[in-house]
Amino acid sequence: MAFRHIARKSSKVASQLKKATFTRINRPYSSRPETSTVPNMMDIGTRQIFTEEHDIFRENCRRFYREEVAPNNDKWEEDGQVSYEIWKKAGAQGFLCCAASEEFGGPGGTWLHDIIMVEEQSYINHSGCGFGNHSAVVLPYLQNYGTQEQKEKFIPKMADGSCIGAIVMTEPGAGSDLQSVRTNAKKDGDDYILNGSKVFITNGQMMGVGVVVALTNPDAKSPAHGISLFLVEDGMKGFKKGKKLKKMGLKAQDTSELFFEDIRLPKSALLGEENKGFYYLMTQLPQERLSAAIGGVAHAEWMFEETRNYVKERKAFKRTVADLQTVQHKLAELKTEICVGRAFVDNCMRIHLEKGLDPQTASMAKYWCTDLQNRVAYACVQLHGGWGYMWEYPISRAFVDARVQPIYAGTNEIMKELIGRQITKS
Repeated sequence: MAFRHIARKSSKVASQLKKATFTRINRPYSSRPETSTVPNMMDIGTRQIFTEEHDIFRENCRRFYREEVAPNNDKWEEDGQVSYEIWKKAGAQGFLCCAASEEFGGPGGTWLHDIIMVEEQSYINHSGCGFGNHSAVVLPYLQNYGTQEQKEKFIPKMADGSCIGAIVMTEPGAGSDLQSVRTNAKKDGDDYILNGSKVFITNGQMMGVGVVVALTNPDAKSPAHGISLFLVEDGMKGFKKGKKLKKMGLKAQDTSELFFEDIRLPKSALLGEENKGFYYLMTQLPQERLSAAIGGVAHAEWMFEETRNYVKERKAFKRTVADLQTVQHKLAELKTEICVGRAFVDNCMRIHLEKGLDPQTASMAKYWCTDLQNRVAYACVQLHGGWGYMWEYPISRAFVDARVQPIYAGTNEIMKELIGRQITKS
Protein backbone atom coordinates (compact mmCIF):
# COMPACT_ATOMS: atom_id res chain seq x y z
CA MET A 1 0.00 0.00 0.00
CA ALA A 2 2.77 2.40 0.87
CA PHE A 3 4.37 2.13 -2.53
CA ARG A 4 1.65 3.07 -4.95
CA HIS A 5 3.58 6.32 -5.45
CA ILE A 6 6.28 4.41 -7.36
CA ALA A 7 3.89 2.74 -9.76
CA ARG A 8 5.31 4.58 -12.73
CA LYS A 9 8.63 2.78 -12.33
CA SER A 10 9.26 -0.65 -13.79
CA SER A 11 7.84 -3.56 -11.82
CA LYS A 12 11.34 -4.80 -11.04
CA VAL A 13 12.49 -1.47 -9.63
CA ALA A 14 9.16 -1.00 -7.85
CA SER A 15 9.61 -4.38 -6.19
CA GLN A 16 13.07 -3.42 -4.99
CA LEU A 17 11.87 -0.07 -3.64
CA LYS A 18 8.88 -1.64 -1.96
CA LYS A 19 11.23 -3.91 -0.09
CA ALA A 20 13.50 -1.03 0.90
CA THR A 21 11.43 2.08 1.48
CA PHE A 22 10.04 1.47 4.95
CA THR A 23 12.87 -0.72 6.24
CA ARG A 24 14.53 0.56 9.39
CA ILE A 25 18.29 0.89 8.91
CA ASN A 26 20.42 1.30 12.01
CA ARG A 27 24.05 2.27 11.68
CA PRO A 28 26.55 3.61 14.22
CA TYR A 29 27.91 6.22 11.83
CA SER A 30 26.79 7.75 8.55
CA SER A 31 29.00 9.39 5.96
CA ARG A 32 26.07 11.43 4.62
CA PRO A 33 26.92 15.15 4.37
CA GLU A 34 25.15 17.74 6.48
CA THR A 35 23.39 20.72 4.91
CA SER A 36 26.23 23.16 5.69
CA THR A 37 28.53 21.38 3.23
CA VAL A 38 26.33 20.77 0.18
CA PRO A 39 25.54 23.07 -2.78
CA ASN A 40 21.84 23.38 -1.90
CA MET A 41 20.39 22.91 1.58
CA MET A 42 17.42 21.06 0.10
CA ASP A 43 19.58 18.48 -1.69
CA ILE A 44 18.43 14.88 -1.35
CA GLY A 45 20.99 12.51 0.16
CA THR A 46 22.01 14.72 3.07
CA ARG A 47 21.67 14.61 6.90
CA GLN A 48 22.80 11.67 8.97
CA ILE A 49 19.40 11.08 10.53
CA PHE A 50 18.17 9.78 7.17
CA THR A 51 19.18 6.83 5.00
CA GLU A 52 19.11 5.92 1.33
CA GLU A 53 15.64 4.41 1.67
CA HIS A 54 14.38 7.73 3.01
CA ASP A 55 15.89 9.40 -0.06
CA ILE A 56 13.75 7.23 -2.33
CA PHE A 57 10.65 8.19 -0.37
CA ARG A 58 11.65 11.87 -0.44
CA GLU A 59 12.15 11.83 -4.21
CA ASN A 60 8.60 10.56 -4.65
CA CYS A 61 7.20 13.07 -2.18
CA ARG A 62 8.97 15.90 -4.00
CA ARG A 63 7.60 14.75 -7.34
CA PHE A 64 4.08 14.55 -5.88
CA TYR A 65 4.21 18.08 -4.48
CA ARG A 66 5.65 19.54 -7.68
CA GLU A 67 3.24 17.77 -10.04
CA GLU A 68 0.02 17.57 -8.02
CA VAL A 69 0.15 20.40 -5.47
CA ALA A 70 2.15 23.36 -6.76
CA PRO A 71 0.11 23.86 -9.98
CA ASN A 72 -3.12 24.19 -7.95
CA ASN A 73 -1.89 26.54 -5.24
CA ASP A 74 -3.34 29.77 -6.69
CA LYS A 75 -6.80 28.26 -7.10
CA TRP A 76 -6.75 26.82 -3.59
CA GLU A 77 -5.77 30.20 -2.16
CA GLU A 78 -8.85 31.69 -3.83
CA ASP A 79 -11.03 28.86 -2.47
CA GLY A 80 -9.58 29.09 1.04
CA GLN A 81 -8.92 25.35 1.11
CA VAL A 82 -7.38 22.57 -0.94
CA SER A 83 -9.46 19.98 -2.77
CA TYR A 84 -10.69 16.69 -1.36
CA GLU A 85 -9.17 15.12 -4.46
CA ILE A 86 -5.61 15.98 -3.41
CA TRP A 87 -6.16 14.25 -0.07
CA LYS A 88 -7.31 11.10 -1.84
CA LYS A 89 -4.36 11.26 -4.24
CA ALA A 90 -1.95 11.58 -1.31
CA GLY A 91 -3.62 8.64 0.42
CA ALA A 92 -3.59 6.50 -2.71
CA GLN A 93 0.18 6.99 -3.00
CA GLY A 94 0.90 6.15 0.63
CA PHE A 95 1.75 9.69 1.77
CA LEU A 96 -0.79 10.00 4.61
CA CYS A 97 -0.40 8.58 8.13
CA CYS A 98 2.89 6.97 7.16
CA ALA A 99 3.44 5.75 10.73
CA ALA A 100 0.13 3.84 10.77
CA SER A 101 0.64 0.10 10.83
CA GLU A 102 -0.46 -2.12 7.98
CA GLU A 103 -2.77 -3.87 10.45
CA PHE A 104 -4.98 -0.78 10.30
CA GLY A 105 -4.56 -0.06 6.60
CA GLY A 106 -1.58 2.25 6.95
CA PRO A 107 1.68 2.26 4.97
CA GLY A 108 3.62 0.75 7.89
CA GLY A 109 6.35 3.38 7.96
CA THR A 110 7.70 5.59 10.73
CA TRP A 111 7.31 9.11 12.04
CA LEU A 112 10.33 10.12 9.93
CA HIS A 113 8.35 9.44 6.76
CA ASP A 114 5.60 11.80 7.94
CA ILE A 115 8.29 14.40 8.68
CA ILE A 116 9.70 14.06 5.17
CA MET A 117 6.23 15.02 3.93
CA VAL A 118 6.27 18.07 6.21
CA GLU A 119 9.68 19.15 4.94
CA GLU A 120 8.89 18.60 1.28
CA GLN A 121 5.75 20.70 1.62
CA SER A 122 7.92 23.53 2.95
CA TYR A 123 10.34 23.00 0.07
CA ILE A 124 7.68 24.01 -2.46
CA ASN A 125 6.55 26.96 -0.30
CA HIS A 126 3.04 25.52 0.05
CA SER A 127 1.03 25.77 3.27
CA GLY A 128 -2.44 24.66 2.21
CA CYS A 129 -2.39 20.89 2.60
CA GLY A 130 -2.92 20.02 6.26
CA PHE A 131 -1.19 16.66 5.86
CA GLY A 132 1.23 17.24 8.74
CA ASN A 133 -1.54 18.05 11.21
CA HIS A 134 -3.52 15.02 10.05
CA SER A 135 -0.63 12.53 10.09
CA ALA A 136 1.85 13.73 12.72
CA VAL A 137 -0.56 15.34 15.22
CA VAL A 138 -4.00 13.67 15.05
CA LEU A 139 -2.96 10.11 14.24
CA PRO A 140 -0.76 9.65 17.37
CA TYR A 141 -3.77 10.26 19.62
CA LEU A 142 -5.61 7.37 17.97
CA GLN A 143 -2.53 5.16 17.96
CA ASN A 144 -1.70 5.73 21.61
CA TYR A 145 -5.10 6.09 23.27
CA GLY A 146 -7.67 4.64 20.88
CA THR A 147 -9.49 1.37 21.38
CA GLN A 148 -9.18 -1.41 18.84
CA GLU A 149 -12.63 -0.45 17.55
CA GLN A 150 -11.66 3.22 17.17
CA LYS A 151 -8.44 2.35 15.36
CA GLU A 152 -10.21 0.00 12.96
CA LYS A 153 -12.89 2.60 12.27
CA PHE A 154 -10.77 5.69 11.66
CA ILE A 155 -7.15 4.89 10.80
CA PRO A 156 -7.81 3.14 7.45
CA LYS A 157 -9.93 6.08 6.28
CA MET A 158 -7.37 8.59 7.48
CA ALA A 159 -4.63 6.70 5.65
CA ASP A 160 -6.50 6.65 2.33
CA GLY A 161 -7.53 10.31 2.57
CA SER A 162 -11.28 9.74 2.78
CA CYS A 163 -11.47 10.98 6.38
CA ILE A 164 -9.53 14.14 7.28
CA GLY A 165 -8.41 14.53 10.87
CA ALA A 166 -8.26 17.65 13.05
CA ILE A 167 -7.05 18.43 16.56
CA VAL A 168 -9.77 20.57 18.14
CA MET A 169 -8.30 22.45 21.11
CA THR A 170 -8.36 26.23 20.75
CA GLU A 171 -11.35 28.28 21.90
CA PRO A 172 -12.13 32.00 21.63
CA GLY A 173 -11.02 32.38 25.26
CA ALA A 174 -8.49 29.55 25.52
CA GLY A 175 -5.45 29.32 23.30
CA SER A 176 -2.13 28.31 24.82
CA ASP A 177 -3.84 27.98 28.23
CA LEU A 178 -5.61 24.66 27.72
CA GLN A 179 -6.81 24.56 31.32
CA SER A 180 -9.21 27.40 30.48
CA VAL A 181 -11.36 25.42 28.03
CA ARG A 182 -15.11 25.96 28.37
CA THR A 183 -16.36 23.35 25.92
CA ASN A 184 -17.93 20.72 28.17
CA ALA A 185 -19.26 17.18 28.00
CA LYS A 186 -21.78 16.28 30.70
CA LYS A 187 -22.64 12.68 31.52
CA ASP A 188 -26.17 11.55 30.68
CA GLY A 189 -26.40 7.89 31.51
CA ASP A 190 -23.67 6.18 29.50
CA ASP A 191 -23.57 9.06 27.01
CA TYR A 192 -22.06 12.55 27.05
CA ILE A 193 -23.73 15.77 25.94
CA LEU A 194 -21.17 18.04 24.27
CA ASN A 195 -21.57 21.83 24.11
CA GLY A 196 -19.18 24.62 23.23
CA SER A 197 -17.21 26.17 20.38
CA LYS A 198 -13.71 26.10 18.95
CA VAL A 199 -11.75 28.43 16.69
CA PHE A 200 -8.62 28.46 14.49
CA ILE A 201 -9.04 24.75 13.73
CA THR A 202 -6.75 23.49 10.97
CA ASN A 203 -8.64 21.12 8.62
CA GLY A 204 -11.84 22.20 10.40
CA GLN A 205 -14.01 22.75 7.34
CA MET A 206 -12.93 19.48 5.70
CA MET A 207 -12.81 17.53 8.98
CA GLY A 208 -14.13 13.98 8.97
CA VAL A 209 -13.11 13.28 12.55
CA GLY A 210 -11.78 15.59 15.24
CA VAL A 211 -10.08 15.01 18.58
CA VAL A 212 -12.08 17.44 20.72
CA VAL A 213 -10.86 18.74 24.07
CA ALA A 214 -13.69 19.14 26.58
CA LEU A 215 -14.22 19.63 30.31
CA THR A 216 -15.85 16.58 31.90
CA ASN A 217 -15.33 17.28 35.61
CA PRO A 218 -15.72 20.96 36.54
CA ASP A 219 -15.37 20.03 40.25
CA ALA A 220 -11.92 18.44 39.86
CA LYS A 221 -9.14 19.79 42.10
CA SER A 222 -7.77 21.56 39.02
CA PRO A 223 -9.02 21.93 35.43
CA ALA A 224 -6.15 19.68 34.33
CA HIS A 225 -7.75 16.82 36.26
CA GLY A 226 -11.14 17.26 34.60
CA ILE A 227 -10.40 17.34 30.86
CA SER A 228 -11.22 14.52 28.44
CA LEU A 229 -10.81 13.88 24.72
CA PHE A 230 -13.63 12.87 22.37
CA LEU A 231 -13.84 11.74 18.76
CA VAL A 232 -16.44 13.88 17.01
CA GLU A 233 -17.47 12.95 13.48
CA ASP A 234 -18.73 15.08 10.63
CA GLY A 235 -22.49 14.72 10.29
CA MET A 236 -23.25 14.22 13.97
CA LYS A 237 -26.47 15.94 15.02
CA GLY A 238 -25.62 19.26 16.67
CA PHE A 239 -22.18 19.57 15.08
CA LYS A 240 -21.89 22.69 12.93
CA LYS A 241 -18.97 24.03 10.94
CA GLY A 242 -18.71 27.80 10.94
CA LYS A 243 -17.10 30.03 8.38
CA LYS A 244 -13.66 29.55 6.91
CA LEU A 245 -11.51 32.20 8.54
CA LYS A 246 -9.73 34.80 6.38
CA LYS A 247 -6.13 34.95 7.50
CA MET A 248 -3.02 37.03 6.89
CA GLY A 249 -1.26 33.97 5.46
CA LEU A 250 -1.83 30.23 4.97
CA LYS A 251 -4.52 31.32 2.54
CA ALA A 252 -4.99 27.86 0.99
CA GLN A 253 -5.22 26.19 4.38
CA ASP A 254 -8.68 25.38 5.74
CA THR A 255 -8.96 27.10 9.14
CA SER A 256 -12.42 27.22 10.69
CA GLU A 257 -14.76 27.78 13.60
CA LEU A 258 -16.61 24.73 14.97
CA PHE A 259 -19.75 24.62 17.11
CA PHE A 260 -21.16 21.84 19.30
CA GLU A 261 -24.80 22.11 20.35
CA ASP A 262 -26.11 19.28 22.52
CA ILE A 263 -24.23 16.61 20.61
CA ARG A 264 -25.00 13.22 22.13
CA LEU A 265 -21.80 11.23 22.18
CA PRO A 266 -21.79 7.52 22.98
CA LYS A 267 -19.23 6.18 25.43
CA SER A 268 -17.36 4.77 22.44
CA ALA A 269 -16.54 8.35 21.39
CA LEU A 270 -14.38 8.88 24.50
CA LEU A 271 -10.69 8.70 23.53
CA GLY A 272 -8.69 7.10 26.30
CA GLU A 273 -9.84 7.41 29.91
CA GLU A 274 -12.20 10.03 31.26
CA ASN A 275 -10.45 13.06 32.84
CA LYS A 276 -7.05 12.00 31.49
CA GLY A 277 -7.18 14.30 28.48
CA PHE A 278 -4.82 16.96 29.80
CA TYR A 279 -2.19 14.30 30.51
CA TYR A 280 -2.58 12.98 26.96
CA LEU A 281 -2.20 16.48 25.53
CA MET A 282 0.95 17.19 27.52
CA THR A 283 2.37 13.85 26.38
CA GLN A 284 1.71 14.52 22.68
CA LEU A 285 2.44 18.25 22.51
CA PRO A 286 6.25 17.83 22.37
CA GLN A 287 5.90 15.99 19.04
CA GLU A 288 3.54 18.67 17.71
CA ARG A 289 5.97 21.40 18.75
CA LEU A 290 8.91 19.57 17.25
CA SER A 291 6.95 19.26 14.00
CA ALA A 292 6.50 23.05 14.00
CA ALA A 293 10.25 23.47 14.50
CA ILE A 294 11.02 21.05 11.67
CA GLY A 295 8.68 22.89 9.32
CA GLY A 296 10.21 26.21 10.37
CA VAL A 297 13.78 25.19 9.58
CA ALA A 298 12.77 23.55 6.27
CA HIS A 299 10.92 26.70 5.23
CA ALA A 300 13.94 28.82 6.20
CA GLU A 301 16.10 26.60 3.97
CA TRP A 302 13.71 27.12 1.06
CA MET A 303 13.64 30.91 1.58
CA PHE A 304 17.43 31.05 1.68
CA GLU A 305 17.83 29.11 -1.58
CA GLU A 306 15.10 31.14 -3.29
CA THR A 307 16.80 34.37 -2.25
CA ARG A 308 20.28 33.18 -3.16
CA ASN A 309 19.05 32.45 -6.70
CA TYR A 310 17.38 35.86 -6.89
CA VAL A 311 20.36 37.97 -5.81
CA LYS A 312 22.65 36.06 -8.19
CA GLU A 313 20.42 37.13 -11.11
CA ARG A 314 19.23 40.61 -10.04
CA LYS A 315 21.38 43.44 -11.40
CA ALA A 316 22.17 46.68 -9.56
CA PHE A 317 24.99 49.19 -10.09
CA LYS A 318 26.15 47.27 -13.20
CA ARG A 319 26.70 44.02 -11.30
CA THR A 320 24.59 41.41 -9.59
CA VAL A 321 23.23 42.09 -6.12
CA ALA A 322 25.15 39.02 -4.96
CA ASP A 323 28.42 40.80 -5.79
CA LEU A 324 27.78 43.35 -3.04
CA GLN A 325 29.76 42.56 0.08
CA THR A 326 26.92 43.56 2.40
CA VAL A 327 24.65 41.03 0.66
CA GLN A 328 27.29 38.31 0.89
CA HIS A 329 27.66 38.98 4.62
CA LYS A 330 23.90 38.80 5.15
CA LEU A 331 23.71 35.50 3.25
CA ALA A 332 26.60 34.18 5.36
CA GLU A 333 24.72 35.11 8.55
CA LEU A 334 21.50 33.51 7.33
CA LYS A 335 23.11 30.25 6.24
CA THR A 336 25.01 29.95 9.51
CA GLU A 337 21.87 30.49 11.60
CA ILE A 338 19.86 28.04 9.49
CA CYS A 339 22.55 25.37 9.76
CA VAL A 340 22.71 25.85 13.54
CA GLY A 341 18.93 25.42 13.68
CA ARG A 342 19.11 22.37 11.42
CA ALA A 343 21.74 20.69 13.62
CA PHE A 344 19.68 21.31 16.76
CA VAL A 345 16.37 20.18 15.34
CA ASP A 346 17.85 17.04 13.75
CA ASN A 347 19.32 16.16 17.13
CA CYS A 348 15.88 16.67 18.70
CA MET A 349 14.50 14.30 16.07
CA ARG A 350 17.06 11.65 17.07
CA ILE A 351 16.13 12.04 20.73
CA HIS A 352 12.43 11.83 19.89
CA LEU A 353 12.92 8.63 17.87
CA GLU A 354 14.41 7.16 21.06
CA LYS A 355 11.37 8.44 23.02
CA GLY A 356 13.52 10.80 25.08
CA LEU A 357 12.34 14.26 23.99
CA ASP A 358 11.27 16.25 27.07
CA PRO A 359 8.78 19.17 26.97
CA GLN A 360 11.42 21.82 27.66
CA THR A 361 13.69 20.77 24.79
CA ALA A 362 10.69 20.58 22.44
CA SER A 363 9.73 24.08 23.56
CA MET A 364 13.27 25.31 22.86
CA ALA A 365 13.13 23.85 19.36
CA LYS A 366 9.70 25.26 18.64
CA TYR A 367 10.38 28.81 19.78
CA TRP A 368 13.92 29.14 18.41
CA CYS A 369 13.27 27.58 15.01
CA THR A 370 10.02 29.45 14.34
CA ASP A 371 11.66 32.73 15.40
CA LEU A 372 14.50 31.83 13.04
CA GLN A 373 11.99 31.21 10.27
CA ASN A 374 10.63 34.74 10.72
CA ARG A 375 14.07 36.35 10.87
CA VAL A 376 14.98 34.63 7.62
CA ALA A 377 11.67 35.64 6.02
CA TYR A 378 12.24 39.30 6.95
CA ALA A 379 15.81 39.31 5.64
CA CYS A 380 14.91 37.53 2.41
CA VAL A 381 12.10 39.95 1.58
CA GLN A 382 14.56 42.80 2.18
CA LEU A 383 17.09 41.20 -0.17
CA HIS A 384 14.40 41.00 -2.85
CA GLY A 385 13.84 44.74 -2.61
CA GLY A 386 10.49 46.09 -3.85
CA TRP A 387 9.71 42.87 -5.70
CA GLY A 388 9.74 41.00 -2.39
CA TYR A 389 6.61 42.93 -1.46
CA MET A 390 4.73 41.69 -4.52
CA TRP A 391 2.43 38.68 -4.10
CA GLU A 392 3.55 37.28 -7.45
CA TYR A 393 6.97 36.63 -5.91
CA PRO A 394 6.97 33.46 -3.77
CA ILE A 395 9.00 35.11 -1.00
CA SER A 396 6.03 37.40 -0.26
CA ARG A 397 3.80 34.42 0.40
CA ALA A 398 6.53 32.84 2.51
CA PHE A 399 6.77 35.98 4.64
CA VAL A 400 3.08 36.03 5.64
CA ASP A 401 2.92 32.25 6.04
CA ALA A 402 5.83 32.31 8.48
CA ARG A 403 4.18 34.80 10.82
CA VAL A 404 1.81 32.32 12.46
CA GLN A 405 4.52 29.83 13.36
CA PRO A 406 5.50 31.53 16.65
CA ILE A 407 1.79 31.65 17.58
CA TYR A 408 0.26 28.22 17.12
CA ALA A 409 1.16 24.98 18.93
CA GLY A 410 1.64 27.25 21.96
CA THR A 411 2.92 30.80 21.58
CA ASN A 412 6.65 31.30 21.82
CA GLU A 413 6.12 33.35 24.96
CA ILE A 414 4.55 30.27 26.58
CA MET A 415 7.45 28.16 25.29
CA LYS A 416 9.88 30.45 27.14
CA GLU A 417 7.70 30.22 30.25
CA LEU A 418 7.88 26.42 30.18
CA ILE A 419 11.65 26.51 29.70
CA GLY A 420 12.12 29.14 32.40
CA ARG A 421 10.08 27.24 35.00
CA GLN A 422 12.35 24.24 34.64
CA ILE A 423 15.47 26.39 34.90
CA THR A 424 14.39 28.02 38.17
CA LYS A 425 12.68 24.98 39.66
CA SER A 426 14.11 24.16 43.10
